[in-house]
Amino acid sequence: MKKANPNPKANRNIMFLTYVILAVFFGMVLYIGYFLQVTSEEVINNSYNSRLDRFSDRMIRGQILSKDGQVLAYTHVGEMGEEIRVYPFGNLFSHVVGHSTKGKTGLESLGNFYLLSSHVNLFEQIFNELSNKKNPGDNVVTTLDVELQQIAYQALGDRNGAVIAIEPDTGKVLAMVSKPDYDPNPLSLETSWEEMIGAPDNQGQLLNRAVQGLYPPGSIFKIVTMLEAMRENPEHYLEDTFDCSGTFTQNEYSIRCYHGTAHGTQDMSLAFANSCNGAFAQMGLHLDLDRMYQLTEQLLFHSDLPLSMAYSKSSYEMKAGAGDWEILQTAIGQGKTQVTPMHFAMITCAIANGGILMKPYAMDRVVNGAGEEIKKFLPESYKSLMTAEESRGLNELMIRVVAEGTGSALRDAPYQAAGKTGSAEFETGKETHAWFTGYAPADDPKIVVTVVVEEGGSGGTAAAPVARAMFDQYLLK
Repeated sequence: MKKANPNPKANRNIMFLTYVILAVFFGMVLYIGYFLQVTSEEVINNSYNSRLDRFSDRMIRGQILSKDGQVLAYTHVGEMGEEIRVYPFGNLFSHVVGHSTKGKTGLESLGNFYLLSSHVNLFEQIFNELSNKKNPGDNVVTTLDVELQQIAYQALGDRNGAVIAIEPDTGKVLAMVSKPDYDPNPLSLETSWEEMIGAPDNQGQLLNRAVQGLYPPGSIFKIVTMLEAMRENPEHYLEDTFDCSGTFTQNEYSIRCYHGTAHGTQDMSLAFANSCNGAFAQMGLHLDLDRMYQLTEQLLFHSDLPLSMAYSKSSYEMKAGAGDWEILQTAIGQGKTQVTPMHFAMITCAIANGGILMKPYAMDRVVNGAGEEIKKFLPESYKSLMTAEESRGLNELMIRVVAEGTGSALRDAPYQAAGKTGSAEFETGKETHAWFTGYAPADDPKIVVTVVVEEGGSGGTAAAPVARAMFDQYLLK
């Protein structure tokens, strides 16, 4: 009897199917490994994950601490076992620490998983279980500096706006203030919550203007306009001169400098220091609008930011084919451009850090009740926003703003600061928003500060002094 010849085609099909099954299997193994190591905490800590709320049945929510160990939030347990979340500093950290009663915001949301996890020793856990007691949750130690936060809060005063301070070489968020603010302590009371959100004078107290507030950038955007001019004409971008009479006219359109100030004849370095609208409006007319749009994309406009907390995206709309009026307005930071203070702080951090943006973060480490470290968050580079040479060029220009231009509030400081002021129009008949963004010391930046004061007027007189107070506190204490 003859042996049947094997079917080569059938064998190939079997082998192909085997390889597909193996590929799917190894793909699943790799995905599970990736999920466990990279994204599991993000998924578990998602605000839509109802399982986290059940953790509170077995845990007492942990504390949130400042970088030097001061308590920013803790849970008080009453005689009857009732739990009340307490915020010792009241309004001071209301946005960055957030609240955990009517939903969770700020660090209460970001650190939710850690605060509802417990790493007390095994014997204590067993004892608590047998005694029908809850285990204490782990504590989150932040990067926040209480004294710097207080200075920012006091300097902003009763004005609305936002202040952010970041270490440019690490990305550590040192301070974050947003006004109007609120006291998170009474939010557990239904009447207090309803009164706040339903009050006729409610100005959006729950909105964290530092990361969610969108503003026209005004003259701080001249940093971006100048960077594009630098890229298009790297050898000669400062050589052009402009004769400022206080008003620049292009066809039927006119652009005025702040309060119609006539700056006279100046090169582009001095025009930057003086924040001359006419000079930058003219500069905008000669820039490649396609390249300008690409630059804004590289600087993370209309893009996701490397932030864990909820934020708004900045927007830049001008493209090739724009009319003269749109170009004139956009080049000086007006028009349709909108930015968040955090976003511009990140751009400023890149300038201060040789072009490299570090990911901003506010959680430094997680510790158990005994102070033993459970998890450490390390500085992480995000991407290069510009070259080191470009950052040096912008640094020199921003030093001149302080030394000779609109940043006079910092001129007599015992350190050399670098910065840019701005005054942004947003509604006819209302005072301009005041901006400042900068860092110090200019030759070895330790801290970046970005300030916006709503309807504050001049950035040099309203916003720069806030930054000065923070630089003094951080560098001279």
